Amino acid sequence: MIKYLFAIFILCGMKSQAQESKQFTIEGDVKQKLTINLASLSNYKKVSIDSITILNHLLQRKSSIKNIKGVPLKEILSQVEINESSPKKLSEYYLVCSATDNYKVVFSWNEVFNAKSENNILILTDFVADPAKAEKGNIAMIATTDVATGRRFVKGLNKISIHKVN
Repeated sequence: MIKYLFAIFILCGMKSQAQESKQFTIEGDVKQKLTINLASLSNYKKVSIDSITILNHLLQRKSSIKNIKGVPLKEILSQVEINESSPKKLSEYYLVCSATDNYKVVFSWNEVFNAKSENNILILTDFVADPAKAEKGNIAMIATTDVATGRRFVKGLNKISIHKVN
């Protein structure tokens, strides 16, 4: 019995470690895959936000994050070349942003590059969660202009896949 409990304890510990993210890749319909880590994020323009309330799909308060520092996704994606010769066709592309726990959210190309605010989607490098709980993952992503902010709050971001609609 103790042997089984020990095995479960080890597996649970491994699962929580697997959720941390110190880097993410941008891949898919791109000319060259790009890997971004915490160190390379320091080379981009940072944005600071005091706080964001995290609301679920029912618009109920789940938590909040404070002292937010992040890099606009638009800044990072400007370094990526899409396998597309016509700028008009970029409207047919979408991004699948995945976390280490396999949680996925989707953004259209226009949500990133045709939004009023350049800070509408941030790659978070630092934030404080309230209530004080260990948010899994060092790199996170949030859509700051969403009403239900929790729906596209990706903790432990590890991959952004860019694809064209069929």
